[in-house]
Amino acid sequence: MSAEMDTSDCVVAHDEGAVRVVTLNRPDLRNAIDLDLRVVLAELLEKGMADDDVRVIVLTGAGSSFCSGGDISTMRRMGPAESKPRAEAAKRVITAIWDGPKPVVAAVEGYAMGAGTALALACDRVVAARDATFSTTFTGVGLAGDMGIFASLPARVGPATARQLMLLPKRLTGDEAERLGMVDAVTSPGEALAQSLVDAATIAAGPPLALREIKRMLTRWPADPRGVLDQEVELQTRLFDSEDFAEGVAAFRERRTPVFRGC
Repeated sequence: MSAEMDTSDCVVAHDEGAVRVVTLNRPDLRNAIDLDLRVVLAELLEKGMADDDVRVIVLTGAGSSFCSGGDISTMRRMGPAESKPRAEAAKRVITAIWDGPKPVVAAVEGYAMGAGTALALACDRVVAARDATFSTTFTGVGLAGDMGIFASLPARVGPATARQLMLLPKRLTGDEAERLGMVDAVTSPGEALAQSLVDAATIAAGPPLALREIKRMLTRWPADPRGVLDQEVELQTRLFDSEDFAEGVAAFRERRTPVFRGC
């Protein structure tokens, strides 16, 4: 039985029994992340974590894609007063996932690019369609990365592979991502959400206190990743005010290869 929850235009939520489904809802932009979406997503995740009737959260995207990354149409070179709230909002989303007591399952169809990849990897389980597309892509606009990727990616694939995926971003299918450990299960195209709901229902039948402790213990091993989130805020704030970032955004809009100068 599905029950509608409070919604916002950019993120919607409903319950499937003890499972709360949180859906990024900008399908015309492949669920690209702007500041408003970050804030609403964090609020809905926090509400789900605090709701005693919710045992598991499933995170997915409306339409054909999970999340195409940051909304470049809202990006421009900006100083710390503007860029830091954006970075802090990203940190709030990931903190809600990592510190919340409920497991989070990502259901990935289509594109999961840049921040979309990072958002999926921050979850406790990633279920993806075989033809989904993952890529870090941050350097394409002169950024390094956020949404916890400097903790979640090496935790899943190891630091050496993570370094290569960040330095030389390439597109990975769901099958390729599973072989690397970025994805936990693959499905036929169009079936990721259905399988995620099956998995979430199985998890939801487990002991909530034990599940909470499993999350708490594993999130803190081998080292607390929250320091990484603080460092991501600092580096994103600096890079948003760089000429290379301005060049990356301009090149994206003009459909050309960026020329970075290290400024």
